[in-house]
Amino acid sequence: MVLPFVVMIFTSFKGDEEFSLGTNHLLPMNWHPENFMRAMMMTDWATYFKNSVVVTCLAVIGSLFFNSLAGYTFARLAFKGRDVLFIILLIGLMVPPQVTIIPQFLIMKSIPLFGGNDLFGQGGTGWLDSYYALVIPELSGSFGIFLARQFYLQFPRALDDAAHMDGAGYFRTFLQIYLPQSGPLMATLGIFKTVSVWNDFFHPLIYTTSETMRTVQLGLQVFNGEYRIQYNLLMAATLIVSLPLIAMFFIFQKQFIKSLVSSSVKG
Repeated sequence: MVLPFVVMIFTSFKGDEEFSLGTNHLLPMNWHPENFMRAMMMTDWATYFKNSVVVTCLAVIGSLFFNSLAGYTFARLAFKGRDVLFIILLIGLMVPPQVTIIPQFLIMKSIPLFGGNDLFGQGGTGWLDSYYALVIPELSGSFGIFLARQFYLQFPRALDDAAHMDGAGYFRTFLQIYLPQSGPLMATLGIFKTVSVWNDFFHPLIYTTSETMRTVQLGLQVFNGEYRIQYNLLMAATLIVSLPLIAMFFIFQKQFIKSLVSSSVKG
């Protein structure tokens, strides 16, 4: 697991001449720390980082709320058709995003009264090339709801009974009792969603067209030339782009492991 990161770090310090000569050494022949500055000057990284931070923060905050609320509903509320709906939800885990990208694209393009569209969703671009297209589809998902349901199943039923005796409804019970005790769940979902959104290349590539809406993953393509790839600059930029995710995992790893263990023992 560590080897790819080691190769990435050493490659980021190599000079252009090493790739021209075709050498295949792990350590650089000559160290070039200026590669990181060169990589950051290749394109408008400030805009790309801003877009990635905005999209990731909004998607993570929204998904934590909606996924945990849906998971609480499936775990603690008894209603007709609950199990059938949950099975349908699990089927979504088996559908790759490439299958649904065309319907999603058409939906985004046909949003009424956005992007120059009329009341019937015609004439413009809708939510395409905007934060809406990058954030709204990420606000919930089958995996997040499943993980939240497994987490809330382990809570004792006495919590619900006590809340109802005090006159609290389901939503108030969720906000005041379950949500404050959901630290491990929030850490786990937050890490998964942050990694997923931050590293997403496919959806921003499809939904955005302008330079001002690019994310960091699209920005990395600037090092892929027509005739050669600047591997040293690409690895330098990739290392910088990966630092927020690496730092986040080490900060929340205890909560992350705790939630995985607790969620795996309840069916």
